Amino acid sequence: MDIDLLIGGRPVAAASGARFERIDPVLGGVATRAAAASVEDAARAAEAAAAAFPAWSGLGPSARRAALMKAADLLDAAAPQFVEAMTCETGATAAWAGFNVKLAAGMLREAAAMTTQISGEVIPSDKPNCLAMAIRKPAGVCLGIAPWNAPVILGVRALAMPLACGNTVVLKASEACPATHWLIGKTLQDAGLPPGTVNVVTNAPADAGAVVGALIAHPAVRRVNFTGSTRVGRIIAETAGRHLKPVLLELGGKAPLIVLDDADLDAAVDGAAFSAFMNQGQICMSAERVIVQEAIADAFMEKFAAKAARLRAGDPRQGKTPLGSLVGQEAVAHVQALVEDAKAKGAVVRSGGAAQGALMDATVVDGVTPDMRIYHEESFGPAISVVRVKDEDEAVRIANDTEYGLSSAVFSKNIDRALSVAQRIESGICHINGPTVADEAQMPFGGVKASGYGRFGGKAAIAEFTDLRWITIERDQHYPF
Repeated sequence: MDIDLLIGGRPVAAASGARFERIDPVLGGVATRAAAASVEDAARAAEAAAAAFPAWSGLGPSARRAALMKAADLLDAAAPQFVEAMTCETGATAAWAGFNVKLAAGMLREAAAMTTQISGEVIPSDKPNCLAMAIRKPAGVCLGIAPWNAPVILGVRALAMPLACGNTVVLKASEACPATHWLIGKTLQDAGLPPGTVNVVTNAPADAGAVVGALIAHPAVRRVNFTGSTRVGRIIAETAGRHLKPVLLELGGKAPLIVLDDADLDAAVDGAAFSAFMNQGQICMSAERVIVQEAIADAFMEKFAAKAARLRAGDPRQGKTPLGSLVGQEAVAHVQALVEDAKAKGAVVRSGGAAQGALMDATVVDGVTPDMRIYHEESFGPAISVVRVKDEDEAVRIANDTEYGLSSAVFSKNIDRALSVAQRIESGICHINGPTVADEAQMPFGGVKASGYGRFGGKAAIAEFTDLRWITIERDQHYPF
């Protein structure tokens, strides 16, 4: 697929004419040829969004709602194109790509519902004859930077609530899935959003730093949201901080899944397998550590290893395996290095571990300890650590023994006990008797510690993309001079 930039409502080539190629991680051929934006192109996109802001922000909520609802319908209808693009660019299975489209359409509908929920309040004033109000207004141009792993979900999330709040957006596409992200912009444009309301910038990997830096620095850009690695998130936060621009960050994770000694083992095994291996473990919420009490650890491990052994990887186009491809062979090399380090230090691989090209089967590493890299480092692949603990206090300590704090889960038949444990875990999200991987458009989504700050989703996101203004109406005032 060949794509250009989307700026001011039309496809345009990069100013230099440069293009870059995204390679299919499974077949090895060219998946996409995309325009390679420069700093100049980034400025054009920001300026187009700024020019569109007065008209879009001036629309009533019903008009914005109608446009977003139409975009949701068009997104649903475009599912085959999104599935093809995701499969070719990222090696995703059809099931994962289809789920991306379904949830992303829901996010647009939820954002549409929020257009009439951007409310203020009247605040009592000590000043006589004064009516004081707090009113939320759209911030301006919002820059959204989305990753490749759940590209439709996270690409749409980067712009849905900003648009609902009356902002215009620039979507900085991932270098790993430029066509997938470009399709989002095209869908919104086809839904009738005014030209320049949504702009999509694609760039070669080598130019990412310069393009992102130029977009953040541009005077028209008032908000930044980024989903991706903690390493890059720190850079973006530092850059935005220098320009005094608020940034919403959803970053890496090392999600713990605690299995207490009174858990339903079959439910825990199914939840752990889904949490660890959905989309080959390439989800920020993916369970990276199963923390299981020693009293039931052997029984749990027997069931879990058997389940994992059935989760094989294969060409997602054939649709014969539950797992597809990792995003590239470098991702496989990273995961295997973590597994080999653990093995060398005494851990035992109970299932998987082998890879062929960018394909890697579900891998379970038992007996993981703090001296192993896989204990601390995010694998972002189909390998999960099993840590055995004596009691729930140790389970909580291990769960919190990480710089990350995005998602988590606790399995127990005793809900009071599980809730007590859940409240002690340092994470933005925790599920009791459910997987670590879950998302709903209306939920406040985000993490703590090195997993970022701020919240996407529903009403919580309104504060991220609006300015709260204090406005008064006064009469018959008396002054001291």
